[in-house]
Amino acid sequence: MTPKIERSTPPFMQIATHFRAKIVNGELAPDAQLPAITTIASDWGVASATAAKAIKQLQAERYVRSTSQGTFVDLGRRQTTGPDRLQMLRVGGSGFRPGERVEILDAQLVSASAEVAEAFEVNEGASVVQRRRRYLDDEGVVSVSTSWLSGELADSAPELISTEPLPKMTFGLIEDRTGRIVVRRRDLVSLRPVPDSLAEWLDLEPGTPALTMTNQYWDQYGTTTEYATDFLGAGRMLSAEQDVA
Repeated sequence: MTPKIERSTPPFMQIATHFRAKIVNGELAPDAQLPAITTIASDWGVASATAAKAIKQLQAERYVRSTSQGTFVDLGRRQTTGPDRLQMLRVGGSGFRPGERVEILDAQLVSASAEVAEAFEVNEGASVVQRRRRYLDDEGVVSVSTSWLSGELADSAPELISTEPLPKMTFGLIEDRTGRIVVRRRDLVSLRPVPDSLAEWLDLEPGTPALTMTNQYWDQYGTTTEYATDFLGAGRMLSAEQDVA
């Protein structure tokens, strides 16, 4: 195979990545002011135009807003997904953005639906843990998230069937109790009608089309650790950003 030189990440993207990480892990809280473009340029040893391009990148991703007074953290109505929360947990020790809070709606053992059974490769009707949560912030409902886990985990981690908040979320609890570490995930984004059982919690009418994200997570052994579906609140958005080689 012919060797190929890897192109390095452009400087403006390195700067944007640096500040994005600080925002995601809470080092830069909402409304915190970023350094001036001239300061960023000086600190990083780049041209002011490069620093300005980094700020524009963060604006495009809806992490910041810029005014005549400067650039400020502004997550607005960005959605925090399960993968976001996993990254935030590992980087900063918390899966919540500043200002977010959670309500545990239910936590119990239930019979697996066909969809859930397929994800865990068990028979339909097998016992699985179901945890349902509502995330809120100052602007209202962020999402209603339902996750399912193997019923066997209720023995090693009985907290999973309690409505008390988990100190490290499901990801951290499973890793601590079983050593099973999430190493791979698959995301599916779709529009689904809001089911009757969730409509009240989403402040939406039953049957209203809602943006959803379904996540499946696998551990280092290739076994599904968690399967989850988030129904987003009204006006919320999903976004993704990555370098293009």
